[in-house]
Parts: sequence; C-alpha cells; structure tokens
Amino acid sequence: MHNIFYVLINFSILVLIVFLFGRKTIVSMFKSRREKIYAALDKTEKVEAMQIPEIDAEKLDISVETDRSGLIRIENETEEKINAIRHATESECFEIRRDMISSAKEYASVALCNEIRTLLQIEPYRSEFRKKEPEMADMILKKIRLTPGDMAYLKYHDVLYVTLTSAFELDCEIVSKIRSAAESLLDTVSGKASFWVKVDPELVGGMKLRIGDTIYDCTITEELYQLKNMLNKQEAVGNETPDDIINGFLDSINRSHRGVHLYEYQLGRVMTVSDGICWMDGLADIMYCEVVEFECGERGMVLDIQHDRIGCVIYGSYEHIESGSRVRRVGRIASVPVGEKLLGRVVNPIGRALDGKGKIRSHDYRPIEFHAPSIPERSSVNRPLQTGIKAVDALIPIGRGQRELIIGDRQTGKTSIIIDTIINQKDKNVICIYVAIGQKDSSVADLRSKLEKYGAMEYTTIVCASASDSASLQYVAPFAATAMGEHFMYSGKDVLIIYDDLSKHAVAYRELSLLLHRPSGREAYPGDIFFLHSRLLERSAQLSDELGGGSMTALPVIETLAGDISSYIPTNVISITDGQIFLDSELFNEGQRPAVNVGLSVSRVGSAAQTKLMKQVSASLRMNLAQYRELLGFAQFGSDVDSQTQKTLDEGARMMAVLRQGKYAPLDDWKQALVIYAVSAGFANNIPINEIESFEALILDAFEKDYPSLVNELKKGTKMDDSLKSKLNSALAAVAGDK
Repeated sequence: MHNIFYVLINFSILVLIVFLFGRKTIVSMFKSRREKIYAALDKTEKVEAMQIPEIDAEKLDISVETDRSGLIRIENETEEKINAIRHATESECFEIRRDMISSAKEYASVALCNEIRTLLQIEPYRSEFRKKEPEMADMILKKIRLTPGDMAYLKYHDVLYVTLTSAFELDCEIVSKIRSAAESLLDTVSGKASFWVKVDPELVGGMKLRIGDTIYDCTITEELYQLKNMLNKQEAVGNETPDDIINGFLDSINRSHRGVHLYEYQLGRVMTVSDGICWMDGLADIMYCEVVEFECGERGMVLDIQHDRIGCVIYGSYEHIESGSRVRRVGRIASVPVGEKLLGRVVNPIGRALDGKGKIRSHDYRPIEFHAPSIPERSSVNRPLQTGIKAVDALIPIGRGQRELIIGDRQTGKTSIIIDTIINQKDKNVICIYVAIGQKDSSVADLRSKLEKYGAMEYTTIVCASASDSASLQYVAPFAATAMGEHFMYSGKDVLIIYDDLSKHAVAYRELSLLLHRPSGREAYPGDIFFLHSRLLERSAQLSDELGGGSMTALPVIETLAGDISSYIPTNVISITDGQIFLDSELFNEGQRPAVNVGLSVSRVGSAAQTKLMKQVSASLRMNLAQYRELLGFAQFGSDVDSQTQKTLDEGARMMAVLRQGKYAPLDDWKQALVIYAVSAGFANNIPINEIESFEALILDAFEKDYPSLVNELKKGTKMDDSLKSKLNSALAAVAGDK
C-alpha cells in the first residue's frame, strides 16, 4: 500500500498547485471552455472524478470532467475569494488564505481517493483483496447482532432481509458460513432470514453484510470514504506549501492502522423530498434530533419519527437529493460549535461563518437540544442586567437570568431597545448573542455595523437565519444560539440572548409541521408550539453557586398586529416569561421614545433586580406615571382643571419627557438615577418641557466636572442617606439656578 500513496504524490501536488496558485488561470480557462465541457457532459451519464493531464511549462491546458453545478461553484468561489482579498485587512487576508488552502485540501483529498480507487482495481491488488476475504468474513461474524430496530421489525414481519454483497464472487464456503450465522442469530428471536447474495464491482474489493438497516462493511469503497473524511478533518494553518500538505496527507495515512477494517453503520432510503422536508424509511434505531447524511453530501436533522417512516429537515439545498437515494446515520445528535471563537462573528444556525472572516475553528460542540436547569440547579434572580434605558431600568428592571418579553407592533422601536442593551453591556462582562429569525439580510447587516461602530461586536455573536433561508434553518436558529450561550453560562459567565423574533419562528415551525403532516390547531399552529417555546426559554436561568453561578438572560421579541397582545403566540410567550416590555404605537407616534407603555409592562422580578439607589429614586415613579396617564385621559375632555390636577399633569409631562432617550446612547445607572431624582424632586418644575433634554445634559455635565465626590458616591449604587441627599439637593439647586 505504501507504493500506491507515493505514486500519487505528483498527482496530488499538481492538484494543490492548480487550486492554490492557478486560480485566475482556471477562471479564465473555465469561461472559454465551458461550452466544450457541457457538450462532453451531455454524453456522460455519471462522472465522479476530476482528471488533470500533465502540464506543459509554456501552456497550461486542463481537461475537467465534473457536473455543471460543481464547475460553476468552483468558479464563483474563486472569484469571490479574489474580490474579498482586494478589500480585506491583513488578518482577514490570512483567514481567506487559510480557507482557500482548506478548500484546496478538500479537492485534493477527493482527487486522491478517486485516484486510489482507480489504481486499486488493477492487479496485483485484486488478488490481495481476494486473499483477505476469509479474514473479512470472520470479522463480520464476530460483530453481527440484532439491533432493537431489527427486533421491533420482526414483531410485525416474520422475515428479516439479509444481504451479502461483495466486489467479487465469493467462495461457497464463505457464503455458507455467513448464511448459517445469520439464520442462527434469527433463530434466537423466532425469526427467519431472507438471504441474498450480490456481486457489485463498484465496491473495488471486500464485502459487506446488511442485516435489516445495519451494514457491516469491509469494502474498499467504505475505506476510501473514511480516508477522505480523515484527511478533510485536518485543519489548515494558513502558511502551508503544497509539500507541507502532501506530507501531512502521507503522515496521516502512515499513522492509520494497516490491515482490514470493519465499519458498522445504518443506511436508510429517501422516499420523498420537497420544500426542505425529506421522508425516509429504514434507520429504525435513529433518535430524535440525530444528524443524517445524504449521498450528495448534504445533511439534515430528524424531526419526526413514525412507525413506518422518518421525517427529516434538510440544512442546506435539497435540490440534489433524489428519491431512492441512500441516507446514512452520522452517529451524533445535532450540535453546533461553541466557545470564544464565535465572539465577534456572524454565523448561520449550524455554526458556519457568514461574515467572510474565515471558518469557525472551534473544537467544542454542544447539542442544540438540551434539558433546562432543574429547580435545585437554579438560584434567585437578584443581580441587575442594566439596559442603559431609563424607562426600562427604572420601571421594568431586568435581572440576570430573567426572561423578559419585548412585545409590540412593527416599527415601534423593539430592535432599538435591543441594540442599546447590547451596547450597554460593554465592560460589564456580559456576552451577548443576537438571533435574527426571518429578518432581512440588510437589517442584520445594519445591526452589525451599528454594533461595530460602538465597539459592541467584540463580545457579541450574531446567529442569522434570514428571510431567504429555509424554514428548517429558521426553526433551528434559536436552539443553536441557546446552545452557544449555554457553553458560557455553564462556564460561570453571564450571557444575554435576544430572540428576534419568536413570532417568525412560530411561523417557520408551523410550516415545517404542516409539511410533516402534523395536525394543526389554533390559527393553524401545531399543538406543541407552547411546549416548543417553553423548553427553549426555560434553558435561560441564574445557576446556583454549585454550578458556577453563571446566568443566561433571555429577551424574546414578539411582533403584534394592531397592538393585539391577546392573540395565540403573544399570550403563549407572555405566560412563559417573567414579564414583558410593551411598546405602544400611539406613544411612539406621539414622539415618546422608547414608547414603553407603563400600564401593560411588568417585571415579575421587580426591584430585586435594581441597585438600592435606583430602587429608592424610582419607588413612586410607576404610580405617578399611571396617575398622570389616567388624569390626562380625563383632562382632554374638559376645558378647566383645578390647580392640583394641573400640577400633577405638569409633573407627569416632565417625567415622561425625562424618560425620553435617543437611540444608541445608553446611560450608566447613576446617571439615570440622578436625572430621575432631579425631576421627581421638583428641580425641573421651572424648566419648559421642550428643554428637559438640555436640562438633563446640563446636570450630567455639571456633576462630572464640578462634583466628582458626589459622582463617586452615586456610582456605589447604595441607598442615599440624609447627608448625601442634602448634598445632592444643594448641588442640584445650584445647577438648576444657573439654568
């Protein structure tokens, strides 16, 4: 076998040189020769390999046989990489080069395996494979067993199909031995075997035995499949030469165990595929959320298991998956990469980079579905997660580990609150994850640019399943993002995760459920939509000290229609969460930004998630604002009001004015408390309402310049005593007097 691999060195070097250093030549060549290649393709039913003849030193001429989609993909990827390099920074260029080397290694590994396959079909290797057949048969007989799926099948059927397939016609003695072992195995469960023997030269060498859905494989085809996967797992460093890559391939091959290998796996068959949903039969032992791999290389996740078929959602493109094709169990539950490598990145729901900064090279993975922490594993929510927004931190405080719903009509400022909250976590040791579900790509790009502008992207990960993505990816997105956040939470860190938005996620799940032929319920949503969102949001918690004390705070977003919070999805999520921030379109149109409706908004954690300072200054704020809104509703129907009512209306109008806040300008907790105290204590009574904003800026500027000792006291967040309150009143009187 050593001679084979050394014979292939020149071939592999040629492939790597072409893809690493001859991209521009390839692109121009493809454009001029595409019609010629298409004509050759029309005469070919199936082509599996790329053939490259020897290179003339003065003239590069390549004859490529591949499928049309593959040809266009190679050309487009090459042009995209070249354009990206022109506008990239030095570090981004390094990542792009590393990705290009990784792609070249993948192409080289495929070409290498195809060439090995061709060479192994000639003598003396054919004779060597024939000599190994008794050894292969013994290995298979030691491994065979009945799986739970086989036993379940035999309960409804008397016969289990057993197929022995080999590259060459087997000796009668080997066939008889395997037949006897299979029949004796089935005799233990009172079953019969329908035994079949086949010869398939495509296997190159060796044999495989199929019992039910389980394959016991000792063929060269499977060996090459495993070799290709092993070579593709080698990560590119970024500065390899073609010799380095070839030597790495050879080292991996030489380190691998020599001799006959036996691989056990399960195969199924595609029944139908449409709209991102695939129905399969076989795979009787598969589990919910397990990953499967199709013949074309695409992968999917099992989402429905019935007694006679299995429903699967497809991650990528499903156009290349055909009915009748084989599908293989990967052997793991659907998972995503996690860890520090994802910070500052934009990824899709399965962890692939979307920002052009190279692949996500994380060695840690977590399953997208995971059980929520139990009651003993949690602790009380008592640490504030400050948004920097006065109307929220003072009236509807959010604690670390809480689940607070943001709800309102479209275009009422929901995303603005989210961006301000993420920006305010800078230097607060909070990792942020933003999940865009069904959003426009332009909206996600705009949000990313704002976070980069304010330095918030360095501790933020954006998980994007845009409106152009399939319903499968939109369904997976929040679960995958939660798994990314759980990695940090169980490491003792604080995480903020935003689901924007769960109403679009519910629509995506409704689409999948209808395609999976599940019965629909209210508003055509499946009956388990409540359970879906509850098991998602319950994973956010404040962990106990025994588990590290980490937390994950969830801010799900729900979009309402005409302010109707009593519809199906809003009422579901309201009942799951620990409170809601309701954004009123009428307040928004009146110019109140953020348009928080105090009457309909609530935090079930309450003042436990506030600093003592903020709790003290905002104690009566909610009651005063509620009284103001009620009096305002009566006053608009009358011409005259008494002096006390007018005073309450004036104070309420000033308080509403001080709660207004511009976008992307979150305030520290002590600044919010200072401004709210100044207005509620009456220091702004002589200030016109339209000048409240400038009065606020004057107070903050004056305190930072002239009263640093008071600022230091306020930054502690402790309750104000009489001495501090007296000093504060004196300073505010001086500033208000100057005004």
